[in-house]
Amino acid sequence: MTDSGDFDSVVKGVNTTASVQPTIDLDDEPLPLGSRLDDWWARMLRTPLRQMIWAWAGPISVTLLAGILRLWNLAQPHSLVFDETYYVKDSWTLMHLGYEASWPAESDSFFNSGQVNGFTDEGSYVVHPPLGKWIISIGLAIFGAENSFGWRFSTAIFGILLVALVAIIARMMFKSTLIATIAGGLIAIDGNAIVMSRVSLLDGILTVFVTLGFMFLLLDRNQSRARLLEWKLRREKAAKSIDWGPALWRRPWLFAMGLSLGLASAVKWNGVYFLAGFAIYSLVVDAVARRKEGVTFFATGTVFKQAPVSFLLTVPIALIAYLVSWTGWFATNGGYYRHWAEQKGNAWQGLLSWVPLDWQSFWHYQASAYSFHINLHQAHSYSANPLTWLLMIRPTSMYYQGSDFGQNGCQFARCGESITEIANPLIWWGAAIAALYLVYRLIRFRQWQVGAILAGIAIGYLPWLIYLDRTTFQFYTIVFEPFLILGLAYVLSLILGKSTDDYWRRTGGIRTVAIILVSMVLLSMFFYPLWTGMQMPLWFIQLHYWMPTWV
Repeated sequence: MTDSGDFDSVVKGVNTTASVQPTIDLDDEPLPLGSRLDDWWARMLRTPLRQMIWAWAGPISVTLLAGILRLWNLAQPHSLVFDETYYVKDSWTLMHLGYEASWPAESDSFFNSGQVNGFTDEGSYVVHPPLGKWIISIGLAIFGAENSFGWRFSTAIFGILLVALVAIIARMMFKSTLIATIAGGLIAIDGNAIVMSRVSLLDGILTVFVTLGFMFLLLDRNQSRARLLEWKLRREKAAKSIDWGPALWRRPWLFAMGLSLGLASAVKWNGVYFLAGFAIYSLVVDAVARRKEGVTFFATGTVFKQAPVSFLLTVPIALIAYLVSWTGWFATNGGYYRHWAEQKGNAWQGLLSWVPLDWQSFWHYQASAYSFHINLHQAHSYSANPLTWLLMIRPTSMYYQGSDFGQNGCQFARCGESITEIANPLIWWGAAIAALYLVYRLIRFRQWQVGAILAGIAIGYLPWLIYLDRTTFQFYTIVFEPFLILGLAYVLSLILGKSTDDYWRRTGGIRTVAIILVSMVLLSMFFYPLWTGMQMPLWFIQLHYWMPTWV
């Protein structure tokens, strides 16, 4: 660029052909956008077919990885571990009798050895609903109760489904196959999720129904907002008032959410918290949508017009699902408390005397189980206070067997086989930190995705703070881990940046996230033997005890 002096010289006829070279201000040079990886990836996905393949390939690949990690050597150990002593044997008697039956003392050793029919016909007092045990019984029906693979088959399949659901939900929320693949991959390789898929407990099954309910909630959010807009346009065209807003009845996804969370409650009772919490969240979403569409009394319209409808769409179907899970108890005569009301002095009197005796007995059973749950204060060496869950202070040891040299194939001075529910520390603590950051981000930016994730974490976690003196375990956290993982995947996407960011910002983000993810994968490889009962030298097992409370 020439300056004004050069211009004046030309005008006066002075020869300036000794070329004035333009100067370049490097500060004004636009920075390149994206990274070389973005350019390569754009070329890879330049056709709609390739984009479709990637949209499926990412989530499917992490789901297949989850299948390998959960099904490989699933029969090890061939021994009932932790609370499998209840749920596997209860499932077996449900198959045969329609209700959970009692077993003689010291029956585990007989069951482990293949003598699986030593149960009595006397009902056993159990405090969890039957659905989870009916699901476990599917594996027993396919493979037989003598096969320890069959004990855990159903929970493993549900653990694989959980990975697929998390990937699908992440894709729905963030419109990114990459985030979906990261989210699904993180829960595929995390120790808490792996262990809870490889032992026959109820919590992994509960988590799938809760996560499925959350997916239905998101689908309802999109559909109900669209129908609200349609209603508004029709009212405006007819010059009618929109002061209160509509009562939306045609909401099949909300109905599906109620059904799914009713099934969750039929596995473990804390599914009820999610039914109530997600129902309230749906009303908050309704109110926000009404306000956005200009409904004058959006709050009262939500409370007085939509809330009763939403209640009828969710609670009755949830209750029906719960009651249907007890069909075996009602259809047989041997279940615990089955004939309680028929015993002298137990039947209700007065206004409730008309209630059938079967239902009186059923209600008494539910009340007794509830009393058991809230008054469970039995000391346990692996009890973990809910205040410590996000810090992972006391993970649960499900199984441990030590061997000396020459025993059980041990080739070292001392060996051990461990199933310890230690989450991948980088994933777990990273997710906890991410959740704290999301609280700030919700306040600062009010993103609906962040609000939905935090709602899931809060509903799964906060109710347990009411029962700080109750016996609780770290593995209870599995029910809200999908939301922690979604939050962590989202924060990683923020670090990753966008392809429209400047070169250095984008390249730095890619490198940082790559280092984090590779470190998480390597750490899962390091911990995997302790999640799966593999025999390892004792010194190797001890390397995994990063805190004294992990032993």
